[in-house]
Amino acid sequence: MGAQIRVYKRRIKSVTATKKITKAMEMIAASRIIKAQRQVEASSPYARELTRAVAAVATGSNTQHPLTTETERPVRAAVLLVTSDRGLAGGYSSNAIKAAETLREKLVAEGKEVVQYVVGRKGVAYYTFRERKLADSWTGFTDSPSYADAKAVAAPLIEAAVQDSAEGGVDELHIVFTEFVSMMTQSPVEKRLLPLSLAEAGAVEQGSKAEILPLFDFEPSAEEVLDALLPRYVESRIFNALLQSAASEHAARRRAMKSATDNAEELIKSLTRLANAARQADITQEISEIVGGAGALADANAGSD
Repeated sequence: MGAQIRVYKRRIKSVTATKKITKAMEMIAASRIIKAQRQVEASSPYARELTRAVAAVATGSNTQHPLTTETERPVRAAVLLVTSDRGLAGGYSSNAIKAAETLREKLVAEGKEVVQYVVGRKGVAYYTFRERKLADSWTGFTDSPSYADAKAVAAPLIEAAVQDSAEGGVDELHIVFTEFVSMMTQSPVEKRLLPLSLAEAGAVEQGSKAEILPLFDFEPSAEEVLDALLPRYVESRIFNALLQSAASEHAARRRAMKSATDNAEELIKSLTRLANAARQADITQEISEIVGGAGALADANAGSD
């Protein structure tokens, strides 16, 4: 019985150490969420207004730009998936991967070849394990992305978008990331970045090109304005997606670590009850042995008399 008590004590000590780790990780994730939220709030208006500006230029001119013109028969589509570099974040990365796989199936069903790009070690590991080819991948910054990271990710995507699909380019650009809704809700979403959907961008608020055209005068030309704005548009949208994903990752990790801490506390309580019961049983057995021994000794003494 004493050996069983020692086993319970070792397990309680081990779970207590684990609880300290998960509690610390929970507090670290909680402290980082605030900063990530502020970055999302700061970048969202810029990304939104830049999108409206690009849509306004495309709508207010007759320029046929490759990044705003729908391809008649698209054959290749690039998909950028944003996951995390680290685990212990619940279903954060797996949910984003599932959304990317759903999008992939949809694009393949439409007869398009999917060119996969991935941000984060979890996504890279997923496709590497399944021996799927990646056009490019980036790791090391998912929990705290910078605009320089967004530019590095956007560069090959923009290059592929401006090339003809027959020469290795793509006709469409999609991004899959986790949108930060609240501290308790983070949803994987899929959005098409290119070609830019003018209606979704909200540039045509009044519903007609004629109402917007007189408001804009393009210098030196609408095409050159688009050439300058569209890379910034892609970079800003990717940067916003990276920030949204970072905030979602921290929130998911905080929730997962809180759940782990709570489970550790319950396990410690359960093990403590079992250890107390084993100790009580051990004490009861010792008392019974003492009483039995005393009785036997008394009987022996009485017989000798």
